[in-house]
Amino acid sequence: MRSPLGVIATFLILLVLVTAVFAPILWGANAEAIDTDALSQGPSAAHVFGTDSLGRDILYRLLVATRLSIGLTLAATLLGVATGIVLGTAPSILGRRIGRLVTAIVNIAVAFPALLLILFFAVVFGTTTRGAVLALAAAMAPFYARLTQTLAASVSGRDFIAAARVAGVGRMRILVRHLLPNMAEQLIINAMVGAGSTLVAFAGLSFLGIGVQPPQYDWGRILNEGLLGIYVNPAGALAPAAAVVLATLAFNLFGEAAALVIGVQVPSRPYSSRPFAGRAKRERAGDDDVPMLEVDNLRVSYPARHGWTSPVRGVSFSMRAGDSVGIVGESGSGKSLTALAIAKLIERPGSVTADRLTFLGRSLLNGDDRRLRRMLGTSLAMVFQDPMTSLNPAIRVGRQLSEISVQHQGLNRRQAMDKAVGVLEAVRIQAARRRARQYPHEFSGGMRQRVMIAMGLMGTPKLIVADEPTTALDVTVQWQVLRLLQEARAKEGAAILLISHDIGVIAETCERVMVMYAGRIVEDLPAANLFSRARHPYTRALLASVPDLETDRERPLATIPGRPPDPHAMPAGCAFAQRCSFADDLCTSSEPALTPLGDRHRIACWQPQSPEAGDE
Repeated sequence: MRSPLGVIATFLILLVLVTAVFAPILWGANAEAIDTDALSQGPSAAHVFGTDSLGRDILYRLLVATRLSIGLTLAATLLGVATGIVLGTAPSILGRRIGRLVTAIVNIAVAFPALLLILFFAVVFGTTTRGAVLALAAAMAPFYARLTQTLAASVSGRDFIAAARVAGVGRMRILVRHLLPNMAEQLIINAMVGAGSTLVAFAGLSFLGIGVQPPQYDWGRILNEGLLGIYVNPAGALAPAAAVVLATLAFNLFGEAAALVIGVQVPSRPYSSRPFAGRAKRERAGDDDVPMLEVDNLRVSYPARHGWTSPVRGVSFSMRAGDSVGIVGESGSGKSLTALAIAKLIERPGSVTADRLTFLGRSLLNGDDRRLRRMLGTSLAMVFQDPMTSLNPAIRVGRQLSEISVQHQGLNRRQAMDKAVGVLEAVRIQAARRRARQYPHEFSGGMRQRVMIAMGLMGTPKLIVADEPTTALDVTVQWQVLRLLQEARAKEGAAILLISHDIGVIAETCERVMVMYAGRIVEDLPAANLFSRARHPYTRALLASVPDLETDRERPLATIPGRPPDPHAMPAGCAFAQRCSFADDLCTSSEPALTPLGDRHRIACWQPQSPEAGDE
């Protein structure tokens, strides 16, 4: 209402709706009154738009016909949108094969002109009022199905959907709780604008005689009757045409105005009232030598034009309870894909293979069974790089946190919310109960990252995977986030796998550092020895490129020449050979294996460099 567009749109839509509700009550009898003394007359003081062939007042008939015209339009629109949503979300619910069949049918239907579809379905459903509604709904359903598929694809790729899958949320619940609320705004706006086109189409069907049938009448029927006497009374044809244009304009303007201010409300859903079993005590491994996470020869592959490409190839490492391990490397080195593979977040057509991939003694290579998802949902916490895409913008923060406890820990809605508030307080969010009722966009970047850590602490995490948790945060907030991770490690006994471009952050917060390049671990060593005993040329080049207080500001910053190889065209031999000044013929012909080099030190290099003098 603060803009001329909003004022005009609201006025027009209210005018149309009020007329549709009250006109038949006020003027229904006048519209049916036959005056044999005033047959087919032009406009006059008694009849503003004249009369029809039976002497009935055209103005009254237009006003009364508003209810049927608008009612049938809304019915066809709602039915078409609902059918389109069902068809558009079918691939997400019914699986790949049936989903592809539905998508193919939708694509074929979209390829046909809308007018041909309307006429075809009008013949199929019959030339009646009900047949016209069904024909219009069936003709517009493919458009809304395509729109739903596009919106669902854009939302499905976001991190909070992946997190919901890890938490064990089923397909239907993901659709209702996560997909539809985030698509609702676009669907509602398109339905409002589309209602105007539906009104024109319905009037056209009635004008052609395949819509509303006598004795009922809508604007299209009145236009058909008025056109027969247009040379005698032009107002009889122009008035219903103007009514159609005015109502269409009202729907279109209201849809555009609503696009600026519409809010999405998530429908409430009753939670199961299972008995509260209480928070389970953390089970600690009796033998510290038993790895909590074992990764052996992990490969992540995707189909390419000529075969498969593997951005992650042959990664092997293990972690025990309480470990703090960092992964560093340039963009594209495979750090995040390794973490996603561990969390079972690699979606088709991606493929994850390994000689061994176990977490808490259970293989992660088996089918996506419910027990495995429940274990990952409570024992593995993911802190993603961009919390704004990881948190569902349409659901309040407290509801998102409490969902884990409701799904996996037997808490009811109130108990889960109380626990969520307590966890928010634990990560130092002030006024936690009030904040729990807010949406993610009301939080700052650092606070959203704290919420992501709190989400991981809602379960009993054995492993916290933090993928670039301090990216785009200032130094103070970075320190606060990293301190929260360390406190969670100390309190819960959880291991931390920290992924970062910042080698200084890794060195300060982790006990062990793994350096990745071109999808492989090229060096694995204790963080305490990183600056003094790093042997791989790539690791040493990374360290040299990080400025410190002693860096000569008169000289250019150190850089690594060249760029990482393309995973689609991996060179023979060592992947770093083309950028390495120490490479020889062996480096360019044979790829080195990751082999032990001293205590807790592994390296994949044919030409390892000696430690700096004085550091032995």
